[in-house]
Amino acid sequence: MRNILWLVVVASFAFGGDPLQAVEATKPNILFVLSDDHTAAHLGCSGDTTVKTPNLDRFAGEGIRFTKMFTVAPQCVPSRAGYMTGRSAVSVRMTRFNSPLPRDVVTLPELLRKDGGYYTGVCRRSFHLDGPGGNRLGPVTRKVYQDNDLASFDERVDFLDRNSPRAQTKSKVTEFLGQVPAGKPWFLWVNFNDPHHPWDRDAVNPPYDPASIKLPPHLPDLPGVREDLARYLAEIGRADEEFQIVLDAVKAKAGLDNTLIIFAGDNGHAFPHGKGSLYDPGLNVPLLIRWAGQIKPGQVSDVLVSGEDIAPTCLEAAGLKPDPKMTGKSLLPLLKGEASSPREFIFAERGVHGSSNFTEKTRSSGYDLARCARSGRYKYIYNCTPWMTYSPVDSAGDPGWKQMVAAHEAGQLPPAIDKTYFTSPRPIFEFYDLEADPGELNNLAGKPEVAAEEKKLRSALIEKMILDWDYLPLPAE
Repeated sequence: MRNILWLVVVASFAFGGDPLQAVEATKPNILFVLSDDHTAAHLGCSGDTTVKTPNLDRFAGEGIRFTKMFTVAPQCVPSRAGYMTGRSAVSVRMTRFNSPLPRDVVTLPELLRKDGGYYTGVCRRSFHLDGPGGNRLGPVTRKVYQDNDLASFDERVDFLDRNSPRAQTKSKVTEFLGQVPAGKPWFLWVNFNDPHHPWDRDAVNPPYDPASIKLPPHLPDLPGVREDLARYLAEIGRADEEFQIVLDAVKAKAGLDNTLIIFAGDNGHAFPHGKGSLYDPGLNVPLLIRWAGQIKPGQVSDVLVSGEDIAPTCLEAAGLKPDPKMTGKSLLPLLKGEASSPREFIFAERGVHGSSNFTEKTRSSGYDLARCARSGRYKYIYNCTPWMTYSPVDSAGDPGWKQMVAAHEAGQLPPAIDKTYFTSPRPIFEFYDLEADPGELNNLAGKPEVAAEEKKLRSALIEKMILDWDYLPLPAE
C-alpha cells in the first residue's frame, strides 16, 4: 500500500499536481443512506414479490447484500447512535429515547474529518441524535438543553441539514457536494422518512393490492393487517425512488467512482413483532454495499452483522483506525474477499420510546426494558419489564392492530399469535430456534433440549452487559 501511495505522489509531481491532494484522492468518498422502519424482508431482492424496488435491487446486484444485518436497537434514536459511534446504545448512554448524544462520545464523521481530512455532512430527515426539538420539549427540559448546550452536531459535521422535506432531497445532496473543498474526500449521511408510520395511501401509483401480499408468520390474516402492509410496502417503493434520486444527484455532481455507498435501515417495521421489539422483524434491516472496483458484484452474505460494525468499516476503508472504545467489527476484509473473522453473536437493547412521560396508562410501546443476544440460529431475549401491557410502536391505532385486539377478544386469533401478544405478564426469558421457528412464536426457554445453547447465549449477553456497563440487573446464571 505504501508503494502505491508513493507512485501516486510521484505521478502527481510529474504532471504538476499537488501530492497531498493526490494522496487524499485515494480515500473513498462515503455515502450512507438510511431508510426508516425498514425490515430486511421487504425488498424485491430479498424475495418480497409484492414490493417494487427496482433501484435497490439493481444496486444490490452491483455489490453485496447482507441477509443478517441487525441494528443495536429496534428504535430510531439508539439505532442511529450505534451506527454513528460503532458502539451499543447502552455504552453511549442513549437508551432514553429523547437524549442528545453525549459530547464526550466520538462519532464516525468526527473521526473522518479529524484523522482523514474528510468534508462531512448530514441531510434530509432528522438524524435524531441532538434530542427532540420544537414543541416536543417541555419548558424545563428545553431550558436544560439550552443552558448546557447539549445539541452538538453543528460542531460534529461541516454541513448539517436538520429536517428538510423529501422534495428537497436532490437539492440538499447537490448543495452539500457543491461545498466540498477541492481535493477533499467526503462523507454524507442521507436520512429518509419512508417507510415510517403513518403510511400514506398514495405513496405509489397504482397502490399495492392487499390480497396479493404474502403475510409473515407473526401476523394474522386479517383485512386490516393486509391493508396496513399494502400502505407500508408502498412507502418502501417510494423510498426506492428516493434512493435513485440520491444516486443520480451524486453521479451528476461528483461521480460515483471511488465512492463507498451503503444503504441500510434504522430499525424494522412498525407492526407487532417489529419496531420496538427484539424479534427479527424489529432488528433485521437491509444492508446493501457497493464500492466499484473493490467489492465483487452480485454477492449475498449470511454472516451476522451489527449496526456497531458500520463505523469501523467506513474508517478502515478510509485508511483510519477506529476509536479504541468502538466495539464494532470492520467488514472491510469480507467486502474485499479477504480472510475475515465473522461475528458469533449480535446484541440489541430495548429502552424508552418516544418523548411521552410515564403514566399509569403507559404500555410497552412507550416503555420497555429488554436485551437480547442472537447467533446464526438462536435468539435469547431477557425482559426486565414483563408486566408492561404489550402494544405495537406507532401503529396501535391502525386497522390491523385494532382487528387483532377484536379477534383476541372473540377468541379467533391463531393460538401462537394470541399467546405472543396477549399473555400478561410476558415471560422474563425467551429462547427461539430461528431455523425451526422463523416467526419466533414458540418460546423454548428452559427446555432441556436447548439448555446448552440457551446457556451459551445467556453467557454472551452477560459479558456484553458487563463490558457495556449496562444498568439492568444481569440475568440469573
